[in-house]
Formats: sequence, structure tokens, C-alpha cells
Amino acid sequence: MNDTTAGLGLIRNRTFDEIAVGDSASLQRTLTAQDIQLFAVLSGDVNPQHLDAEFAASTRFHGVIAHGMWGGALISAVLGTRLPGPGTVYLGQTLKFLRPVRVGDTLTITVTVAARDEAKKRLTLACACTNQAGEAVIEGEASVLAPTEKIERAAATLPEVRINAAGDGLPRLLAHVKPLGAIRVAVVHPCDALSLGGAMDARAAGLIEPVLVGPRAKVEAAALAAGVDLAGIAIEDVPHSHAAAARAAELAGQGAVEALMKGSLHTDELMSAVLDARAGLRTKRRLSHCFLMQTPAYPRPFILTDAAINIAPTLDEKADIIRNAIDLAHAIGVAEPRVAILAAVETVNPRMAATLDAAALCKMADRGQIAGGVLDGPLAFDNAVSAAAARVKGIASPVAGQADVLVVPDLESGNMLAKQLEYMGDAATAGIVLGAKVPIVLTSRADARDTRMASCAIAVLLAHRWRTTPP
Repeated sequence: MNDTTAGLGLIRNRTFDEIAVGDSASLQRTLTAQDIQLFAVLSGDVNPQHLDAEFAASTRFHGVIAHGMWGGALISAVLGTRLPGPGTVYLGQTLKFLRPVRVGDTLTITVTVAARDEAKKRLTLACACTNQAGEAVIEGEASVLAPTEKIERAAATLPEVRINAAGDGLPRLLAHVKPLGAIRVAVVHPCDALSLGGAMDARAAGLIEPVLVGPRAKVEAAALAAGVDLAGIAIEDVPHSHAAAARAAELAGQGAVEALMKGSLHTDELMSAVLDARAGLRTKRRLSHCFLMQTPAYPRPFILTDAAINIAPTLDEKADIIRNAIDLAHAIGVAEPRVAILAAVETVNPRMAATLDAAALCKMADRGQIAGGVLDGPLAFDNAVSAAAARVKGIASPVAGQADVLVVPDLESGNMLAKQLEYMGDAATAGIVLGAKVPIVLTSRADARDTRMASCAIAVLLAHRWRTTPP
């Protein structure tokens, strides 16, 4: 029985005299990753079994599980809001934890009156939490002092709570990368204060040794506008942006620099120079862009691809996009990334090309044509990132709800998704182009300083990795 009046925003109790042995009340709650994080914040219990997916995978539970007392708190919620409800005084509780609770599990929490003490107005209630399979997760017994007066109050409106985990991403990334040492990077046409300042910030952080490739007069004017001292900085003087792209690609092909960084020129100018056979930067792979993102609503960093290079990729091109993303995942320490191939639906529909491509890509992975990760698709976005959504839809998948890589159908959908996550989801981002012999930092004029720094840090990570295992 639910004693909260639906639609009216009221919460009511039941007095001791209104309660009989056998009366019961319940609620349901589906565990999310944010629930675990929030409980850890409130309790201070940062046991890695609950928060560190890599550690948790090696334990007897083979994955992250909820804190046991999360279920206990839900029992308290039933007692305090439904039976008996407001005015209840919690006196005691016993609990037995019978099974782990995982992200996506839906618990039904039920309290049933087992005994009444008329003299003391006390109730003993049997408490049970069961999961969606009907299995007992928690059992126990509660003792409460029941209210003797009727209470009816407007239900409190709770504030929206967001766990901002993205804020520590850049410092941790820089701390990880800095011991590797700076790499030489050709900064292509850094002829405005923003692009030049980004390169100099990365230099100050010990990430790169920039080689500025552009018209000297424009570069120096940009430095003056940005208040940047160019003493000791190498400048390759070229007449215009096309020449800057060609010269930077040439330097990379000769091994004089280990990465390229886009300045104030169009992306297609830079990519054309990289793809020119004379530069010697092409590999067998298609060039593709990867966003490395971290958002407060998701428990781990993830890769989104391709949102910047390939407009309407073919099946073969999508295969390379996935291979590049898997390589990036390996570089950041994800040994076997879970790759979700996105579409509008999670079933194969002959009239929706994205679903057909997803099915074919998964079969290619089964045949060993795409290696190093676990693929599944088509998956709608909610199923890829929410175990609860996947469970509701009956999707049994090693990827659903825990994707490390999100592969979008085309550039338009990817670009919109990336910007939505960044501007409305508070995502921290870094962008990199893979598929050439050197990593390419491809930033936008609207990118924040942290984004530029993080992108350079990823380039450093890849460059050092490719010294021993070239792409």
C-alpha cells in the first residue's frame, strides 16, 4: 500500500491504532551508478568494490556492487514515508545481506507488520528486499515507535543532485602523462591568440615542445595579442595556411615532430596535407576523430566517434573508425573496451542502414576482422549507457549499460551528441585524430583551455606508445 497521495504532492501516515498485523507497504528502486557514487559521498565509504570497475572485476563478485546499506536506507524510506509514515521513530533494525545488488537491478522493498505492542505503541516489521528475478537480497526485522496522531504534509521537493566527477579528470590525466616527457609538436598556422595560447599552455605544462608553422609576421602578431613570449620557440616561416599544413605534414613525415596540432586554419586544409602521399603519413587505416569524454552522469571516461572527420562513413570506414577507437582505448588503459554501435533502435531494421551496419560490424568482430574489443549493436543510446534501460528492454549484452566506446552512425549525429554532452551534460572533453602515423590534435575555436590541454596530453600518450608500437 502506498500512502503518498498520487498527484497531490501529499504524504500521510497511519497511526498505531490504524495498523494491524499483516499490513504491508513497499516501494521499488532501480540502482544507478550515480546512486552508488552519491551513497559513497554521503557515507564516506569509498571501498573500491563499489567505485573501481577494474578492481571490482577481479573480486568474487566480478563487478561493481552497491553498498549493502543502500538497501538498508530504502527500508528506512518505506518506514518513514509509507508504513507507518511521518512521525515514526526508528528504534532498531536487523539485516542479513543475501545477494549483491548491481547497477540496473530493480529492488522491491517491502515491510510487513509482524507484531504490535499496544502498551508501548511499538511495531515489529519484517523487512525484505527482492530483486527483479524475485530473489531475496536483504532480509531483516525493524522495531519502530508508531505515530499516534495523524500527519498529512506536502511532500518535500528534493533538489536535483549531480555528481561532478569530471572536474578531476584533467589533473589526473596530466599527472599520468607528465612523467613521459614532452614531445615535439608542429602547431599548424597558430595565427590567433587562442590557438597560440593553447600551444603555449601545453608547453608550460611540460607536454609539448611546439614548432610554430605559419607566416612569421602573423605568428608574432598573435603572440603580441596573447601576451606570449616566443623566445626559444622554433618558427617555420611559410607564406600562408596551405603552406603551413604542407610543411607541418612534411616535418611529421620526416620524424622531426611526433604530433600535429591544428591552429587557425580549416580542418580540411590540414587533413588534405596529412593525406597527401608526399607527406608519408598515411597508413592502411581511415583517418577518424575520437572525443575522449567524461561526464558527471557516467561512471567512467568514454570515447565518442566519429564526430568531426567522416561525414557519412561506409561499412569499411566504420570498421576503421572502430579500430582507431579501440587503439585509443588501449592507450588510456582499457584492455578490452566495450564498443556500442549506436542507432535509433536496438533491433536490425532493413530500412535503417545504421542497424544493418551495426550487425555487420559485430559479425566482423566475431570473425576477427575487428580485434581488441567487445562489440555489440545496434544499440540505442539509452541502452548503451544505462543498464536499467537495457534491462527494461530485455537486452542481454556484455556492452549495454557499460560502453567504453560509442560509435555514431554519421558525423551529424556524433557532432550533435558531443556538443549536447559538453554544453548540457557538463562533459569534459579531449579530441584527437587517429589513423595517420602521428596523432593530430584537432581543436575547435570554441574549445576551452582544459580541452586543448587534455587533447595535447592524449597526443603525448599516443606518441610515446607509438615509439614502440607504431600504428
